[in-house]
Amino acid sequence: MHGSTISEVWHQVIGTQPTAPLALVLVTGVITLLVVGYGPVWRVARNAITIAHEGGHALIALLSGRRLTGIRLHSDTSGVTVSVGKPTGPGMVFTGLAGYIAPSLLGLGAAAMVTADRLTALLWLTLLLLLAMLIMIRNAYGVLTVVVTGVALFVISWFASPTVQAAAAYLITWFLLLGGLRPIFELQTKRSRRQAPSSDADQLHRLTGVPGIVWVVVFFLVAAGCLLVGGYWLVPELPSIAGVTG
Repeated sequence: MHGSTISEVWHQVIGTQPTAPLALVLVTGVITLLVVGYGPVWRVARNAITIAHEGGHALIALLSGRRLTGIRLHSDTSGVTVSVGKPTGPGMVFTGLAGYIAPSLLGLGAAAMVTADRLTALLWLTLLLLLAMLIMIRNAYGVLTVVVTGVALFVISWFASPTVQAAAAYLITWFLLLGGLRPIFELQTKRSRRQAPSSDADQLHRLTGVPGIVWVVVFFLVAAGCLLVGGYWLVPELPSIAGVTG
C-alpha cells in the first residue's frame, strides 16, 4: 500500500482480497504447527500468545466495570494484568476466565475474517489492538515486545505484496488457534508439580469453589472447540483431502 492515498488505503482495508490458494493455507498451518511444537522457537513465539492472554484479561476487566491499572509482560513469557475493583463476584470470575481462552477466541474471529477474504482488515485490526494494549503496558520488556510485534505487522501490511500479506494473515490465525492450546497443557503440567499455586485456574478455584482442574478442562474445551471450528472454516476441504467420506 506504499504510495497510496488515504482513500485508497481505507478502501483496501475495508474491502475484500482474493481468496488465498489452498496450498498457502495448508503451508502456513504446517509452519505454525512446527513453531508451536518446537520448544526453542515456541519459547520466543509464545510472547504473542501472552499478549493475547493478558489482553483478554484487560478487556474483560474493563467490560466488567473494573479499573485497569496496568499490564506487564515478562521475558519468561509470563504476564500479569492488574485491575482495581470488587475482589469477588462475576467480574473477577470472567476476568480470570478470559486469559487462557482469549487467544483461541481471537483465532476463531480471525478465521472468520480470513474466510470472508478480509485479510487486510485482519492485519490492521490486529495492529490497532496492539496499539490499544501498548497504552497500558507498564514495563520495558512489555513495551519492547508489543512495539516489535506492531512494527513487524505494520511493515507487512504497508509494504509487503498481497501474497505475503495473505500468508501473514493466515499465520496469525493459525498461530492463535494452535498456540492457544499449548499453554493450557503447560499450565496443568505446572499445576501437577505444584509450581503454579497462583495460576488463573487456582485463582478461579478460590473465587468459585470449583476445583482448578475443572477450569483447566474448560480452558481446553474452549480452545479445542475454536481450533476445530476455525480449522474447518480455514480448510473445509480437509475431510475430502484426508479421504474421509460422510
